Amino acid sequence: MFFSIILPIYNVEKYLSECIESILKQTFTDYEVILVDDGSTDQSGAICDEYAAKNPQFQVIHKSNG
Repeated sequence: MFFSIILPIYNVEKYLSECIESILKQTFTDYEVILVDDGSTDQSGAICDEYAAKNPQFQVIHKSNG
């Protein structure tokens, strides 16, 4: 069963890596992770990009805060 994990993100650089790492430690394999950066002003967007570059099941959407 394929499923999507959608993670809304706004200025959570302190917690973001821990959250993403917990997803990566799970045993399921048939999934995608959509990271939605809602115009963060900290390094959250860059962290998302780093994970997406290393993990093909990750994609990042950068948008203006709204």
